[in-house]
Amino acid sequence: MYGFIRVGCAIPKCKLADCIYNKDKLIQLMQKAVEKQIQVLVFPELSITAYTCGDLFFQFSLLESAQKGLSDIASASQGMDIFTVVGLPIAVDNQIFNCAVAIYRGQILGAVPKTTLPNYGEFYEKRWFSPASQLASKEIMLCGQRVPIGTDLLFTPEQIPHCKIGIEICEDLWSPIPPSSYQALAGATLLLNPSASNELATKYDYRKKLISQQSSRCIGAYAYTSSGVGESTQDMVFSGHGMICENGSILSESKRFLKESQIIYADVDLELLANDRRKNSSFMDSQTALPCYREITFSMKPQWAVDELERVIKPQPFIPENNAFLDQRCQDIFNIQLVGLARRMEHTQSKSLIIGISGGLDSTLALLVAVKACDYLNISRNHIIGITMPGFGTTDRTYHNAISLMEALGVQIREISIQKAALQHFEDIGHDASIHDVTYENTQARERTQILMDIANQENGIVVGTGDLSELALGWATYNGDHMSMYGVNAGVPKTLVRILVQWVAEYGSLSHKAKEILLDILDTPVSPELLPPDEKGNINQKTEEIVGPYQLHDFFLYYVVRFGFSPSKILFLAEQAFEGEYDREVLLKWLKNFYKRFFSQQFKRSCLPDGPKVGTISLSPRGDWRMPTDAFYHVWMDELEKL
Repeated sequence: MYGFIRVGCAIPKCKLADCIYNKDKLIQLMQKAVEKQIQVLVFPELSITAYTCGDLFFQFSLLESAQKGLSDIASASQGMDIFTVVGLPIAVDNQIFNCAVAIYRGQILGAVPKTTLPNYGEFYEKRWFSPASQLASKEIMLCGQRVPIGTDLLFTPEQIPHCKIGIEICEDLWSPIPPSSYQALAGATLLLNPSASNELATKYDYRKKLISQQSSRCIGAYAYTSSGVGESTQDMVFSGHGMICENGSILSESKRFLKESQIIYADVDLELLANDRRKNSSFMDSQTALPCYREITFSMKPQWAVDELERVIKPQPFIPENNAFLDQRCQDIFNIQLVGLARRMEHTQSKSLIIGISGGLDSTLALLVAVKACDYLNISRNHIIGITMPGFGTTDRTYHNAISLMEALGVQIREISIQKAALQHFEDIGHDASIHDVTYENTQARERTQILMDIANQENGIVVGTGDLSELALGWATYNGDHMSMYGVNAGVPKTLVRILVQWVAEYGSLSHKAKEILLDILDTPVSPELLPPDEKGNINQKTEEIVGPYQLHDFFLYYVVRFGFSPSKILFLAEQAFEGEYDREVLLKWLKNFYKRFFSQQFKRSCLPDGPKVGTISLSPRGDWRMPTDAFYHVWMDELEKL
């Protein structure tokens, strides 16, 4: 369903060299995994025998008991629709190999031997096992089945698009070029690592970074599971560390040092991975050294039907939830904005920065960036000319906030009313000023832009644009009005993030108490272009989100449309998960349709955008990340939505 597959990591309670006990625990966990609708399950390294058996690996009894345990597990799996990876030692070609074995519905699909054997510190694997490079056989008889064996195996469930499974074992991940890197280049989107990694004081953090980074390098999902505390013996202690990562993000992680067995699982998005690989044109540049792989296909039922995903779908995907990450993200974005503006000012040898200040969020952020750009260049803030241009819809609240903020920040202040000029223009073009239509509104926006441009000429300056990424996506800007500037500092910042950045500056920006109070009131002001007259009480009468829809929804839609290219039905499904209890399906569908209509019809405004700094993974600049034909039709997308 929508490209998701449920992946699990099982950490069984184990006993050293007790294959019967261990086999029973594995089967019990497989049954629990089926109940949780897990489709791919990986157990730790050598999970049937346990990892720390030492010279017992040379005992015929242990090797035979391990194969008997594998046979019982395969038999138990006949009624289970779950791809399972278990570990055991396999004697072949006059050697013993540390192998991961893939099982599905009673069939042993293949055995993958460990490539890199640790033989340092507390590890002595070469005493018992041979590396995969010494394997001579391509097939073996295992539990009465003829089974392919080798590191060249990839497993593909035919009915699940974008799913190909690669397996490496523990130390393989620690090598300079892990086998999973080649597997990913060969198409593996799901990488499994059965491991037996003991615990050290610093090892947990290193291992966590290693797994996360490998999933990112491979643009894949990486499921890692390591032996539990029952493995601990002599000088080594094991904690049972399991992780499921997707392209660098941790979807699920186990609790460590538990006495009992546990399963963690997450829903991996295979479409997300496929999209990112296709868009990353350098991903396949290393395929010249790619090994040849044998593809083992099997028939697996398509994705289950679930109401909720086992993964977090954030309602605000542009905003980190962790406060430490949020602080760093805000610092980075703000620095990108101010350095970009400072560089443009230096290059054009501009003497001033001209900004229209409305008392709204976008112009507030642009002004804060301009102030910090002047500080960065060690020039007076007097180089900033803030201009408030009251029109027919300007309210006292926004007007006073605009003036007060400029005063508090120490910039030049100018006030130029646009009402007379707009009325004269209405008379010139024969428009009735009592008709509050798009001409009435856009006249004001273009008059303001003309004032800013002309003053920039007078003052040898540049006009700093204030429009944000969300407005660009929706086309919520007057063409050749607020749509135009010499440098748009907010062009890469979505509306939900504009609010967070202004709030961050208010809290941590070393501003005066007065400036902070003004910013907080601006944050509390409804978003509006203020182009229509106020209501009878003098309050804002034109609220943007009542017209185009809530920005938190549009930012959510924008993220998944542009970043991942998901289908409308999948985006609606994700929105239902993210906004459960806040918006019902009908409301989400209404605004999603509106998003697609506006996004397609307003591309002509994005095709001639001014320069502006890219600050995140999404940009709509026609010179950078987004190249879309201006006259594209949206019927394919809308037809899909109409059927929902």
